[in-house]
Amino acid sequence: MSAARARKQKEEQFDLFDALKLMEQEKGIPAEYMIDKIKTAIALAIKKDPAGSEENVVEISPETGRFYVALRKNVVEEVEDPTTEMSLADARKYKPTITAGEVIEIPLDPKKFGRIAAQAAKHVIHQGICEAEKGLLLQEYQSRQHDIVSAKVLRVDPIRGNVTLEIGNSEAVLPKSEQIPEEQFTEGQRIRVYVVDVQNGEKGPRLMISRTHPGLVKRLFEMNVPEIYDGVVEIKSISREAGSRSKLAVLSRDEDVDAVGSCIGPKGSRVSAIVEELGGEKIDIVTYSEEPEEFISAALSPATVVNVEVLDENMRSCRVTVPDHQLSLAIGNKGQNARLAARLTGWKIDIRPESGFYGEEEKEEILPKEEE
Repeated sequence: MSAARARKQKEEQFDLFDALKLMEQEKGIPAEYMIDKIKTAIALAIKKDPAGSEENVVEISPETGRFYVALRKNVVEEVEDPTTEMSLADARKYKPTITAGEVIEIPLDPKKFGRIAAQAAKHVIHQGICEAEKGLLLQEYQSRQHDIVSAKVLRVDPIRGNVTLEIGNSEAVLPKSEQIPEEQFTEGQRIRVYVVDVQNGEKGPRLMISRTHPGLVKRLFEMNVPEIYDGVVEIKSISREAGSRSKLAVLSRDEDVDAVGSCIGPKGSRVSAIVEELGGEKIDIVTYSEEPEEFISAALSPATVVNVEVLDENMRSCRVTVPDHQLSLAIGNKGQNARLAARLTGWKIDIRPESGFYGEEEKEEILPKEEE
């Protein structure tokens, strides 16, 4: 090999290593991962080449700058399988002292693999890059699961109402069904969404996002209330009807810390910030209790409860008595307050007026508790 050719090959090798380093920096794809893919591609290219071999050597070392490709064949007197064997006469053209029964290693120039082999190598390398990018994106998405992320509005579908958002370097769709009712979006606007789940499909990972999930309320309180973030105050359960009202049950693990007061904040500053983020959604914050009677009474806030009678502990059903003038408040508009209280506590609640007389009897209904 001439000095000029050797120098050119060395420059090409360093170009490869520079490209790997650049890919690692810009796309976050580890150089070791790509080297494995390149080795696989070159080995495949050698096998596809007419003069190739099943046995080959591929060494790529960024540390030393070594880029070495060779094929190995068994030296025999008479060739039966050209893919694994080489005649003694041909082998001695590379190594005059070699004898039958030995294995010869012949260095190769990757440029001579041929068009088909080169295309195969290119495809495998490209596929490796795509797989690595998808894998890294999936890891990034999974780290955001059940968390709040900031997003930029890219497009609003005027017909379906779906909103396409930019989250980091990727896009996600906020369906109309996961938007707070009456909420309007404009292109370029920045909003916060809750990552419900991450699905890994054929086209890569996809974020399932929401503005209506109770988890959004929970994370907003964790972000705005230091006592919750530190674990002093715990959110035990949440029930929500997005855009209208949410109920939050909290418990303090320190008798000197008021759980409800911590969530409300000085002059209501903490809860006000969350209400504003949710477009004016009302939030009731109550104290959690292991005693069903106490918890159910608190959950029906702002109504006053006279008595809670547990009817069936196994079925988690109870009868609640409220003052006559508090009946409408306890039930709420279209039954909302009673419905949210049932979801918050996990109990079936039958609300009765203290006098026993009311215009329209409330139907008893077991409502499932929403996920946090």
